[in-house]
Amino acid sequence: MATLIILLSIATFVSTLLGGLFAVKFKNKLHYIMAFASGVLLGVVAFDIFPEIIEQVKTYNFNSVEAMIALVLGFLIFHILEKSILIQHCHEEECAAHHKHPHIGIASALALAGHSFMDGVGIGLGFQVSPVVGLLVAVAVISHDFTDGMNTVTLMLNNKNTDRNSKIFLLLDSVTPVLGAASTLFFKVSPHFLVLYLGFFAGFLLYIGASDILPEAHSQHSSYKLMGLTILGTLFIFIITRFI
Repeated sequence: MATLIILLSIATFVSTLLGGLFAVKFKNKLHYIMAFASGVLLGVVAFDIFPEIIEQVKTYNFNSVEAMIALVLGFLIFHILEKSILIQHCHEEECAAHHKHPHIGIASALALAGHSFMDGVGIGLGFQVSPVVGLLVAVAVISHDFTDGMNTVTLMLNNKNTDRNSKIFLLLDSVTPVLGAASTLFFKVSPHFLVLYLGFFAGFLLYIGASDILPEAHSQHSSYKLMGLTILGTLFIFIITRFI
């Protein structure tokens, strides 16, 4: 069982890495990638994370308000972190003009790496329930980790980081699911903690999707093509979560 968990987590490594390298190669089309990525993030929250929260709340009779508090905290903490970095590292007029700084990209990439670590944890915990559940979780994670890699590179490049630094953080994001899956061989977490984690990261994903990625995709110009890519990204995750 342990061997299978590690092998599946390695597949997430490959999927994330390929997604990020795709974004690097086509960075001149970054606004199209960002439009698609924003839809992906919305889809992950709406069709993957929220249903899991609802299922856990119903199964264990948890207080649903706690998960929503965690969601708000995830949204606000990253908002405060991002704006604090802006205030600290650039003059007021520069921030108003650009709203970008490499440290914001790094903070975003680190947060995504944390999410990827918990993706790996999700695979391991799925196998703690049963081999079938673990395999289904792994397939879902591998499928959307391609876009996780894209999101990492997109956020780095969009905030004026170099290709080299973007690839370094892509590698970090690719490795963390393996570490997360391996860690579950040594511990178990309560369902209550899992629900709070899911709520927190739903808030984080909503923030970077709605506040960072989507507005930037339309910063140069808006078009029906960009709107269509956002919808396509959402449908992509909907299909994955319905049929896998």
